[in-house]
Amino acid sequence: MTQKQFEQFKGSSDYVISDPLKNAVNVSIVLQRPLIVRGEPGTGKTLLSHSIASSLGKELIRWNVKSTTKASDGLYIYDTVQRLNDSRFGGKDVSDIKHYIKLGKLGQAFTAPVQVVLLIDEVDKADLEFPNDLLNELDEMSFYIPETDETISAILRPVVIITSNNEKELPDAFLRRCIFHYIEFPEPDLMEEIVKVHFPNIKSSLLKDALDSFYVLRKIDDFRKKPSTSELIDWIQALMASGLDGKIKDGEIPFLGTLLKKETDIDYYVSHHVRKKPQGRGYNISGN
Repeated sequence: MTQKQFEQFKGSSDYVISDPLKNAVNVSIVLQRPLIVRGEPGTGKTLLSHSIASSLGKELIRWNVKSTTKASDGLYIYDTVQRLNDSRFGGKDVSDIKHYIKLGKLGQAFTAPVQVVLLIDEVDKADLEFPNDLLNELDEMSFYIPETDETISAILRPVVIITSNNEKELPDAFLRRCIFHYIEFPEPDLMEEIVKVHFPNIKSSLLKDALDSFYVLRKIDDFRKKPSTSELIDWIQALMASGLDGKIKDGEIPFLGTLLKKETDIDYYVSHHVRKKPQGRGYNISGN
């Protein structure tokens, strides 16, 4: 492995990346193994693949995994319904089954004439057997279509990024074939860089007040859902649009519902951290 190879990915202007994550991406590229990225929601797992594609000048193919997704969906689909309709109503040659084979996202990545970035997003949403069913295809970068008796092999091995929210344990055999990285939640210094990417002209006073308030909420362990980076970005945008400075005054946080998305969390914060106004006007958590 040369130094030049290891430094292929250096990040992009719209995505702030830590050195450990950048190294994990480059190791994945050099070893030609999928990179599994875990981390709590809002830490930039999905956006990472966009940054890699942008930085390396490659097309991004995104496979959004759902609870009903099967591994075969990513390979190809044989559209038997369309073939049946064409045979009944005429107008097309139904003898060539290839006309009814539609490649899935994995198949598209394999057959792309240039190297692409393939994102398999939220792999742990699918059935427990889903990762195991992809073992051979990701290992050999090929799959067989029995309907047409042909094997689809990758022209150029794609850069594969797999995200996981840790909803299910992934099989050991699957993990062995991948590079793994857990994205730690950004410390204030790194978060400041992230915010400046979105708001390059933000006032330093607003930035400091917003981050101080945000990390006060992050430290409350009783929350069911702590605010994430994406919610911080939305909150700062709301503060800037309203002209508020974002300071915590006697425990008050403007537009609290932009940061906290669980009713129980809002109730907990109001009851434990917001002081009642002496005028008897109740709790001010809206910024009004």
